[in-house]
Amino acid sequence: MAPMLSVSTVVQPHEDPQMVVESVKAIFPDWVPDRVPGNAPFPNKREGVLITGSSESLDTLLEAARNQRILDTALDAMTLELEIDSTGFSLSRQAALAGKASFVIDERPIGGEMRIGLTGEGLAVWLEQQTWHAGRNSVPRSVGDELAMSEDGEPVEWFDRMGNRTIGGD
Repeated sequence: MAPMLSVSTVVQPHEDPQMVVESVKAIFPDWVPDRVPGNAPFPNKREGVLITGSSESLDTLLEAARNQRILDTALDAMTLELEIDSTGFSLSRQAALAGKASFVIDERPIGGEMRIGLTGEGLAVWLEQQTWHAGRNSVPRSVGDELAMSEDGEPVEWFDRMGNRTIGGD
């Protein structure tokens, strides 16, 4: 069963609200924000406005990750904050406009970010299934395993089980 999915972002005073909405919809096409501030000429006195809404699926995000061949990175980034049946992660809005998935870890990206929240029973197993690829037949992965990226987003060096040959990391 697919988890409940919420998406939020902040429209800053210097940003075009419609472009911000477009960036989120590039990854979550069915997303409908709870509000959209009006476009105002810069400089303006508007403060950052949080807009939020829900989506039915991660399909577009997962397809982008699949096309970019970053499904293991997606699994790691989406589960860094996993607690029981809930997790949160952030994506770059600028990358989304280009049709790319770029996970934000401990930095504020140019172009802003969107925050995604997932909640559902058996979420860890569901995310493992959604990010599965044939390479996991050779090198199995699971949430929080010793092959996961570190909490600051850096790759973890690991070794092939058939020999001590480095096949990933720095």
